[in-house]
Amino acid sequence: MFAVVVAVAAFVLRRTVFGRYVYAVGSNPESARLAGVPVTRVLIAVYAIGGLLAAVGGVLFSSRLNAGIPTAGTGYELNAIAACVIGGASLFGAKGGAFGAAAGALIVGTLNNGGNLLAVNSFYLQIIIGALILVAVAFDQWQGRRARSA
Repeated sequence: MFAVVVAVAAFVLRRTVFGRYVYAVGSNPESARLAGVPVTRVLIAVYAIGGLLAAVGGVLFSSRLNAGIPTAGTGYELNAIAACVIGGASLFGAKGGAFGAAAGALIVGTLNNGGNLLAVNSFYLQIIIGALILVAVAFDQWQGRRARSA
């Protein structure tokens, strides 16, 4: 499922007009609107796709737990943000891609799994992941400043 979703998302973001619209709206909705992008429709479509994928993830997670526990995914928000930022997505929009987010998810998953196997306290793992987010954002800012000055 993971590989299929990543491959479809990468194709849509790289090869379709809708993918270009998503990057345009993520960068600056007002300039995208002025360029003729249907911002409201793109936002609704992106939120609908996100909701559908969240539902699929919830079903997969429930099947893994063999129960429907509403608080089972608490704390995974940090992991999702960390995966995207570590994978190269910018918190300020219009950068990143499906393969980068997938690579970030694999890195965060490896950190969590390795930390559990090494009996590292989960609070320390969250601190490490938070520090990785800070490093990735600082690197993104440094790269942006370097590109602007060149």
